[in-house]
Amino acid sequence: MKTITVNGHSIRFFQFTTVIAGSGAAGLNAALQLHRLGHTDIAIVTEGLKTGTSLNTGSDKQTYYRLTLSGAEQDNIRRMAHSLFDGGSTDGDLALCEAALSARCFFNLVELGVPFPHNRYGEYIGYKTDHDPCMRGSSAGPHTSKFMTEALLGEVRRRAIQIYDTCQVIEVLTAPDGEGRKAAGILALDLSDIENPGGRYMLFSASNIVYAVGGEAGLYKTSVYPAAQTGGMGPALRSGIKAKNLTESQYGIASIKFRWNLSGTYQQVIPRYVSTGINGNNPVEFLDEYFSSKTKMLEAIFLKGYQWPFDPEKLENEGSSLIDLLVYNETAIKKRRVFLDFTRNPSCCDTQGGMDFSLIGDLAREYLENSGALRASPIERLAKMNPLAIDLYSSRHIDLRKEPLEIAVCAQHNNGGLSGNCWWESSVRHFFPVGEVNGSHGVYRPGGSALNAGQVGSLRASQYIAAHYNQLPPGQEDICRLAMGQIEEAVSLGAQWLAGRGKIVDPDEIRARLGERMSRRGAHIRSLEGAESARAEAGADLKDILNGRAAGGQLAKMYRARDLLVSQIVYLSAIADYIKKGGQSRGGYLIQTPDGKPPSGRLSGDFSFLPDTGEFKKLIQEITYTGEGCRIEWRDIRPIPDVEQWFETVWNDYRAGKVIE
Repeated sequence: MKTITVNGHSIRFFQFTTVIAGSGAAGLNAALQLHRLGHTDIAIVTEGLKTGTSLNTGSDKQTYYRLTLSGAEQDNIRRMAHSLFDGGSTDGDLALCEAALSARCFFNLVELGVPFPHNRYGEYIGYKTDHDPCMRGSSAGPHTSKFMTEALLGEVRRRAIQIYDTCQVIEVLTAPDGEGRKAAGILALDLSDIENPGGRYMLFSASNIVYAVGGEAGLYKTSVYPAAQTGGMGPALRSGIKAKNLTESQYGIASIKFRWNLSGTYQQVIPRYVSTGINGNNPVEFLDEYFSSKTKMLEAIFLKGYQWPFDPEKLENEGSSLIDLLVYNETAIKKRRVFLDFTRNPSCCDTQGGMDFSLIGDLAREYLENSGALRASPIERLAKMNPLAIDLYSSRHIDLRKEPLEIAVCAQHNNGGLSGNCWWESSVRHFFPVGEVNGSHGVYRPGGSALNAGQVGSLRASQYIAAHYNQLPPGQEDICRLAMGQIEEAVSLGAQWLAGRGKIVDPDEIRARLGERMSRRGAHIRSLEGAESARAEAGADLKDILNGRAAGGQLAKMYRARDLLVSQIVYLSAIADYIKKGGQSRGGYLIQTPDGKPPSGRLSGDFSFLPDTGEFKKLIQEITYTGEGCRIEWRDIRPIPDVEQWFETVWNDYRAGKVIE
């Protein structure tokens, strides 16, 4: 460690050939794979090893999506690639990579100790997940990604890979590279020493950056992302790194006291949905009035387990996503509270001590019967099918046997993100976004494909770096020459916030406003007017924060609020552009269209919409933040490559080192 001085501020200086930002499953795998490939001059820089989505999120049966590895059902890499590609607005080369390497990455996790189940003959059994034509899903239970993270971290520690904890990335440093730019390092805040002027800033010079900071969770108020996960896309966007598909995210019903996805068996046991006043008064089973029959309502609840994410295509014919809309209507519009009650059946099928299973439809009844779960109450059915689902909440001091579970429709996953090629390299060379921050998914994706994408992307980035990018990182003089403007601007801004000049700005208030704004206007219910007005509000907040000073000297929060506001402006710009071009409701969101079709004759016309025509399915929106605004381009999707399959030819290319290029 050395130091440099910038505008009178002492900054600790470090050099590594490759720096990995983030310590979730994707970032840890990048470190492990680089080290295996002999690229050992590396370091992990993270806000916290115990924070982030990988370690702190899940569902009833958190899914890992990979090639079918059991039974007689036919599957192959091209077929899986099409399952990933056919969701729309997906690049085919990325889909092919994720399919081709899914088994390798899955078995890497198995060898590290992740307890994916297999039968006595060694077949890794699968199940069908959403948007999946086969049986490709596997799970180690509600904490699959947690097990992955712990196993990868154990191996990273065994290899003594350097980890810098409590570091918040505030700048992605870049340098000229011909007609473009390349990564040069990162500037971070040391959150453990932030009160020390000589210790708060850390400069990491690097030839390569693997960016594994997760989804931009801090944008939303109503969110199932863990509270400790805020995201880190803002510094990358401010450095001019191109993003894509920022219109595409997933939203679904989740508990809010303890943030957790309520998919799978939580819905398949058919719990009771109850709406109350703010103080818990006036309980009402509100779903009944919006469905044409008891069976339709009960089928929709059951199907919500299979079809957990909100999807406008599943509003037709009183489909499962009507439930999401009704929950949103109660909470966001009527300002009431909504609960799932596992202690009692929905009143329409309750028989005073049991359930009338003749009302729930053939699919639900057969599923419960095959599971041995034709039990009297939802909690008894849940205990039979998935006792871990009950234990999970018990470990958070929530007893589903006694108390209802408060819920909302929450932001859950970002299908878009930073744009990359088939080696996960971005528009800025030597910068590799991996995991959820990489926009490898399109409009729809099979459930569980995100966990696989993070492992495949981090492997691909590692392979390319190890093969081509072993250059020494910039030294002290070089980094000052190449990136001093960015460093000076960041440090000067921090000094301004702490010096007591300008209007006082409270970053907590700004965070609250931007979260409320995004959940109301940039989540699963959208309009052009809403997106544009929200973008203007975000721009005003950004102007205030850039010209203000911090209330109480909250330096880290000020940098965070600035970066989230930049991200919000870019996301809302992407949404507004899509609607202006004639884009309609698709994927995870409904675009309010007054002359459209209402999702239910019993629901307000504010939710009228037009279904997607498929016009944009073969296009990808790319967006670049310029500092003055956003530059938006539309391009054709890259098709699934038609590649050489003759063994001798591939073998020769492989031996000659031509396959990683």
